[in-house]
Amino acid sequence: MGQMDYRTLCFSLFDYKTEKYVIVKNKKVGLLYRLIQLAILVYLLGWVFLVKKGYQEVSTAIQSSVITKVKGVAFTNTSELKERLWDVADYVIPSQGENVFFIVTNLIVTPNQRQSHCAESSHIPGAMCFQDSDCPKGEAIITGNGVKTGTCLMEAGNSSGTCEIFAWCPVEKVSKPKKPLLGKAEDFTVYIKNTICFPRFNFSKSNVLQTKDRSFLKFCRFSPDNHYCPIFRLGTLVSYTGNDFQEMALEGGVIGIQIEWDCDLDRGPSACEPQYSFRRLDNRFAEKSVSSGYNFRFAKYYQDANGEEFRTLMKVYGIRFDVLVNGKAGKFNIIPMVINVGTSVALMGAGAFFCDLVLIYLIKKSHFYREKKYEQVRLSSQKFLPRCLVNGKQDSGLPTGEEPLGQVQTVEK
Repeated sequence: MGQMDYRTLCFSLFDYKTEKYVIVKNKKVGLLYRLIQLAILVYLLGWVFLVKKGYQEVSTAIQSSVITKVKGVAFTNTSELKERLWDVADYVIPSQGENVFFIVTNLIVTPNQRQSHCAESSHIPGAMCFQDSDCPKGEAIITGNGVKTGTCLMEAGNSSGTCEIFAWCPVEKVSKPKKPLLGKAEDFTVYIKNTICFPRFNFSKSNVLQTKDRSFLKFCRFSPDNHYCPIFRLGTLVSYTGNDFQEMALEGGVIGIQIEWDCDLDRGPSACEPQYSFRRLDNRFAEKSVSSGYNFRFAKYYQDANGEEFRTLMKVYGIRFDVLVNGKAGKFNIIPMVINVGTSVALMGAGAFFCDLVLIYLIKKSHFYREKKYEQVRLSSQKFLPRCLVNGKQDSGLPTGEEPLGQVQTVEK
C-alpha cells in the first residue's frame, strides 16, 4: 500500500495539465464574442495608442521660466497730480517683470498726508459718536485709519459726530473716478517670454520664434494663428476673456494666462507648440460681485524743509496678470507599450469570461452547454495505477479489463 502511494506521488510530478476547450456552435454568443474583441481592439488602437499615445513614456515634471515686460505711456491731468506722464516705472508693479505682474489703470490719490489729529471718516463702522465716552482714548478702529483720542467731534447742527483720531491726516478719500484714469492702457503691450525644459528627456524650448530678424518682436502681435509671437495688446488680451477693458479698468480684476505645452518628442521639436488660454479669475461665479475687482494701497514718502515727514497715499485699481505654465512631454518607450498591450490581452480574457456567463446562465439551452463545459468524473472502487512499468510491462492506468476510448464528438441537433 505504501509502495503504491509512493509510486503515484513519484510519477505525478511529471504530469502536465492543460485546459480543455469546448467549441460552441452558437451564432449569437459567437457574434457577441467577436463584438467584444472588436471593441477591445478599437480601444487599444484608437484610444490607447492614437489618442493617449500609450506607447510613450510621459513626463509632467516641467521647469519653466517667465519674463514679462510692458511698454506704453499715458498722459493725465488731475487736480491732485496735475499734469503727469505715466511710463512703465509708474504703472507696472513689480517693475522687474515676473510671472505675476500688476498694471495700474485707476487710482484715488490723497496728497500731503501728515501724522496729526483729525476726524475719522463717517463711512467707517464704529466711527460715529454722540459724546466723548463713545471714543475711548487709545482704542484703534480696526477698519479705520487711526487711534481714537477720546474726543467726539460734533458736526454743526447735528446731534452726532465722528471720533477724533491720531492718524495720517487728512484721511483717505472715499470717492473714486467714474472713468479709469489710465484708460489709454488698452493700447499698451506686454511681452511674455516663456522658456520650458523637460529634464527627463533633456528637451527645452521657448515660445519666441527663433529668427535672426531683429525687427520681428517690434512689429509682430499675438494671434491664435501666431503662437510664436509673445507680444500681447492689453485690450485684445482682456477681450479674450469675454470682458471689456474700460469696464474692467475702472475697478480692476485678475486675469489668468495659461500656457500649455503638449510635446510629442517622437515627431520632433516642431510638434511642441505653446497653447494659450485666457480667463478672468476674480469674478468666476458672478458677473457682479462684491469680491470682484482688484486694488491695494501704497504711499510715497517725502520730507519738507523742516524735516517733517509727509506722504502721498495712492489706492490703485488695476489688472493683475497671473501667468500659469504646465505641460507634458512623451517619447517612445517599450515598457509602457508592453504594459498597455498586456492590459488589452487581459481584457480579451474578460470578454471570454463574460461570454461564458451568457452561455451557461442566460440563454435557453444553458443547462446543455453547462454539462459540456463542466465534465464530472467519478472514480470506481478499483485503484488506478500511474502509467509506468509494472513487472516489466507498461500499465495504462485504467481499471483491469478496460481499454482507452477514442475521441468522442458531440454534435448539437
